[in-house]
Amino acid sequence: MINALIRFSVENRLIVILLVAIMSAAGAYSLINLPIDAVPDVTNVQVQVLTAAPSLAPLEMERQVTFPVEVAMSGLPDIEEIRSVSKFGLSAVTVVFDESVDTYFARQLVLERLAQAREQIPESIGSPEMGPISTGLGEIYQYELKSPDGSYDAKALRTVQDWNVRRQLLGVPGATEINSFGGYEKQYQVRLEPAKLQSYGLTMRDVYEAVSRNNANVGGAYIQKGAEQYLLRGLGLVENPEDIGNIVVKTGPEGVPIYVKNVGEIVEGSTVRQGAVTADGKGEIVAGIVLMLKGENSRTVVENVKSRVEDVKKSLPAGGGLSPFYDRTQLIDRAIATVEKNLIEGAILVIVVLMLLLGNWRGALLVATIIPLSMLFAAILMRVFNVSGNLMSLGALDFGLIVDGAVVMVENTIRRRAEAQHESETLGHRENPQRTILESCLEVARPVVFAVAIIAIVYLPILSLRGIEGKMFVPMALTVVFALIGSLLLSLTYVPAMMTLVLSGKVSEKESFLIRWAKKAYMPAFDFVGRYRAQALALAVGLVAISGAIFPYLGSEFIPRLDEGDIAVQVQRLPSVSLEESVRNTTEVEKVLMEFPEVKTVISKTGRAEVATDPMSVDFSDLYVALKPPEEWTTTKDKTELVEKMSKALDERVPGAMASFSQPIELRVAELISGVRSDVAIKLYGDDLKVLKEKADEIVKSVQTVKGAEDVKAEATSGLPQLQIKPDRAAIARYGLNVEDVNDMVESVVAGKDAGQVYEGEQRFNLVVRLDEESGKNVDSIRNLILTAPNGSRVPLSQVADIQLVEDAAQITREDTRRRIGVELNVRGRDIGSFVVEAQAKIAKEVQLPPGYYLKWGGTFENLQRASERLLIVVPIALFLIFVLLYTTFNSIKQALMIYTGIPFAIVGGIVALALRGMPFSISAGVGFIALFGVAVLNGVVMVSFINHLREEGKTVLDAVREGAETRLRPVLMTALVASLGFIPMALATSAGAEVQRPLATVVIGGLITSTLLTLLILPTLYGWVEKDREGEFTEDEI
Repeated sequence: MINALIRFSVENRLIVILLVAIMSAAGAYSLINLPIDAVPDVTNVQVQVLTAAPSLAPLEMERQVTFPVEVAMSGLPDIEEIRSVSKFGLSAVTVVFDESVDTYFARQLVLERLAQAREQIPESIGSPEMGPISTGLGEIYQYELKSPDGSYDAKALRTVQDWNVRRQLLGVPGATEINSFGGYEKQYQVRLEPAKLQSYGLTMRDVYEAVSRNNANVGGAYIQKGAEQYLLRGLGLVENPEDIGNIVVKTGPEGVPIYVKNVGEIVEGSTVRQGAVTADGKGEIVAGIVLMLKGENSRTVVENVKSRVEDVKKSLPAGGGLSPFYDRTQLIDRAIATVEKNLIEGAILVIVVLMLLLGNWRGALLVATIIPLSMLFAAILMRVFNVSGNLMSLGALDFGLIVDGAVVMVENTIRRRAEAQHESETLGHRENPQRTILESCLEVARPVVFAVAIIAIVYLPILSLRGIEGKMFVPMALTVVFALIGSLLLSLTYVPAMMTLVLSGKVSEKESFLIRWAKKAYMPAFDFVGRYRAQALALAVGLVAISGAIFPYLGSEFIPRLDEGDIAVQVQRLPSVSLEESVRNTTEVEKVLMEFPEVKTVISKTGRAEVATDPMSVDFSDLYVALKPPEEWTTTKDKTELVEKMSKALDERVPGAMASFSQPIELRVAELISGVRSDVAIKLYGDDLKVLKEKADEIVKSVQTVKGAEDVKAEATSGLPQLQIKPDRAAIARYGLNVEDVNDMVESVVAGKDAGQVYEGEQRFNLVVRLDEESGKNVDSIRNLILTAPNGSRVPLSQVADIQLVEDAAQITREDTRRRIGVELNVRGRDIGSFVVEAQAKIAKEVQLPPGYYLKWGGTFENLQRASERLLIVVPIALFLIFVLLYTTFNSIKQALMIYTGIPFAIVGGIVALALRGMPFSISAGVGFIALFGVAVLNGVVMVSFINHLREEGKTVLDAVREGAETRLRPVLMTALVASLGFIPMALATSAGAEVQRPLATVVIGGLITSTLLTLLILPTLYGWVEKDREGEFTEDEI
């Protein structure tokens, strides 16, 4: 079939060229429409269930909301984990599913179970709802609403955001949610004065019920009048504060109506806030966050958002403005620029090497055309299989590997054509170029298929990776395999067809100066190794042993940290802090950071947004620190050093702010995947919150002394001050009151009770009934609140309830239905693997856990552990597949094992290269080793196949080994050079995203150096040693 395909291509070259042109057009279309992002979306399949109950404490949230939701979700198919956090006013339950589950199917399953959960949750508390269909990469665009001339305050800007900007941006294709953050949400409030209520003999409930009953429209179907019908409507909605004030609560003894305005004030207030946004140390702002629908093309969505924003600006009221402060396309552009730079530089290096080594510029250019054509072919399959274009899927392409099959085809054809021309000139007959080209292609067709197959096969086990590492490297493996398939098809069709055009004339095989120089250096070295083969083999084995001894000292990490270009700072304070104090403290932090000339802007989010996808409490702030381009930095040129200087400045100048540094996407993705925001998380499980806190503090004390530990802190699970009002049942019974009367009073002090809505055109605002500001001013005023008994007597709240100031739980975190507390920390200055090993030993020695309590290690370390276990399966599979392919090719276990020795020698180079560059072993490096195996073995196949061919022609083992080594020098060097040079730009890159690629490229380049030396020096010697006994041709000293 392969031979028939090549023959068809040579005989029908115009058809082949036309088909390639059509493929190129389809590839160009696919490439233009390929989803583009900076990095793969590594977020797992999860559904968030959010329940807002603004007045409930964490313990009530856990008991009345979180637990029923968790029970309802338990038992769903393909669930991997259920975790939750209960905070003041919020319950967030995250249900994580297996990766094979479709996101929309998972949401359908959760939606069905929510019906069960709602039956267990009191109606007055709140209704659990699913969060938006987004991921850790979902926050693609963030903007600030402002009023440059000061004509709009924070409340007015928030109203513009909620009812103008948000509604327009929700219509952008691919945007699933526009989250409002900061400012004050407008609300109409009836603020009752307790003294006036008492004077009129009214209760809060009287007012609440009156307002609720007097704020509704109704429909009465229609009436007929002659041939027409008239709709029947009752219009009772309040339209303004005057309407609310004129609602009659009750009629007095003399028939005089008592209006709402007689017992309180109707004002335009704001809801109780759980979050705020500040900027650049200048105070509060109103912000909007655009969340992208999972699976959408982020570049396209952002461009659509920016286009819509221009329309939105035109609709803003006079004096209002909108400006973005985060745009994902900036990171995408930097990452894609890195990929483009590496690919272009790699392609240029490959082309130059081909021209130098092939000695024929037309043949070199023909091979070079395989690079863009294979890329276009890969783009078609990437679009078919929904693989996005990003740093990993495109950045790990090595054009040296892709052109390997074409190189073999063209190199053999040039050699055969030169020989045929020389023969025709000698014998005086005319050569048939097309026939020579066909024969040369058929001659190497099987090796070409084998060469591409062996490289592709080593990538296949990578497809079995799961979790974050799977989402990072499976797209890379798929893209490489797609490109290899394209290069193979092109090598068997397009290359033979084009060679009949570009190599049909006179062809001279010129040995380039590089090859001549290489042969002069190589053959004496080859003879030297042959004379001292025992010592050479012993040295080779020794190098393998030494590299094995070096490996444990490399250290380990999961995946190198991708430099996003900006910084995220998380600031934690005491749980007792107020929102106003957090805002003040955050503003001070911003001022310190803005003093660094490298900082362009600082945007801080304290607490949580309206849609609480990130359930922070008011003691937490996330700061987005946008940096200027590195060339404008003056304090330092190193980002790590800049972070250290910032951390030191904050420690010295902003007391009470515990700051930890990360990156925006990294921080969000880490929390969504594992529920923690740090490199390492030590999770302690148990039941008693007090015991959990005590042991967590012991762990903090122990682990913070380990070298490399930074930003060590335990989750703040306690210390939330509460004013607890517990009704005295005997006392309220004496006055004819009940618990509900007391609870109504408590609920209405600040938050108030919803009594309907007020409509202003298309806008609607909540209408609440609450006590006036003075009533909730301090503890004493609350103690003195007056309840009116049924008999008219006035009773202070302190007489019917026990009022105490206590500290209670600030948040309650659960995983798989068990309470847990986390100790979070970042690791700087050393690898994570060795750090955790040392920390585990220290904690085991110094911290004693009670029965029923246990530890788990999470965060990045958990990912490293899982990925390492998977590699222990994947790597042997790759090695086994290589061996099977070698055995089926040579039908000899001895020769298969002989070529197999290229793998340990390739590993030697990879380990030494990592050690020389100071890089720990990571999953990126592990994937690099897997990719290296194929190329290392391929060179051995090239050498052994040719030696076998020479022996089949009747040459002795000695002659075959020597001639084979000398003749195969060029193909071996060419394969190694084009593969390694293709990776050099990646290994040396310093721009955005290069951190992930460098270990992979370093391993391949280092491994190719040592495996090539083995192929050229050790393998021929080993071949002669192994095969000599069968021939009986020479003694041990003859090689």
